[in-house]
Amino acid sequence: MGQQGALICYEAVRNRLRAHPKTWLITGVAGFIGSNLLEQLLLLDQRVIGLDNFSTGKRSNLDEVQNRVAANQWQGFEFVEGDIRDLATCRQVCNGADVVLHEAALGSVPRSIENPIASNESNVSGFLNMLVAARDAGVHRFVYAASSSTYGDHPGLPKVEDTIGRPLSPYAVTKYVNELYADVFARTYGMELIGLRYFNVFGPRQDPEGAYAAVIPCWIRALVKGETVYINGSGETSRDFCFVENVVQMNILAATSSLPPAVNQVYNTAVNARTSLKELFSMLQSRLLPHYPHLQGCVPVFRDFRKGDVLHSQADIGKAARLLGYAPAYTIDAGLDAALSWYMANL
Repeated sequence: MGQQGALICYEAVRNRLRAHPKTWLITGVAGFIGSNLLEQLLLLDQRVIGLDNFSTGKRSNLDEVQNRVAANQWQGFEFVEGDIRDLATCRQVCNGADVVLHEAALGSVPRSIENPIASNESNVSGFLNMLVAARDAGVHRFVYAASSSTYGDHPGLPKVEDTIGRPLSPYAVTKYVNELYADVFARTYGMELIGLRYFNVFGPRQDPEGAYAAVIPCWIRALVKGETVYINGSGETSRDFCFVENVVQMNILAATSSLPPAVNQVYNTAVNARTSLKELFSMLQSRLLPHYPHLQGCVPVFRDFRKGDVLHSQADIGKAARLLGYAPAYTIDAGLDAALSWYMANL
């Protein structure tokens, strides 16, 4: 199936959801990816339960979603403030849900190196709570945010789901443990679980603040404010940057697939492309320069490579294309173009 055919199939899935709405639970709903999932599901007239403890998510993200959907669509959203580390809360929000989209986690490799216990509590204990609650509530499908960090020190490119290396950070360990637990719960309890290994997701509502900010919003904010942009390493480090709308597509496809071999799998969620940090800097500078003349002649400052990071990352997305009908609608260029106005207005 070509890209055009895959995108037509994705639209058919969206139309079926409009005709036959489901009840979805999104954990981490006030976060970057969670709020984008919420927006798209409400626009499809779905009923959504959202859980967040605001440790990294923001109320302003929910406010923005409310402003972008119709009033009757917003009425289909029920928000619960709570923590996945509390099993009773997990049971409460799973009750009546058809599908779980589990996004809640403590992200960031550096944060996990500084505080591995906190990462384990949220990403492992919290994940296990959600699995148990979903099992006991009879949830039909459980889709969870896995991570490209699972590939660890394996040097092969592009990354293929069945071949991983040793983890390079506590965060990577926690996300790999998620996959192991999901596999055991599928085989032991007959649950339907799908993991999505996200690769460097970017887009609107991604937090530019703090020590753990992702590179694209962090750099855009620095460029707009005339601050120094730091590159860790030589700048040849490369990533498979994936616009958030591609992630939304993967979640919806994974949640709705009726193909038996597609279930109880993990999938790369990316574009199958590599962009070096030097190239990324040029792409951002060229887009912002017409709006911010002070960026003429701006150059980054290079510093030591960051512990726990991988040198290169690129995903093979053939499995997702074959079993889920996935075709990324946005390259990094198209994603940056689509997100630029939001970045300039909000950063």
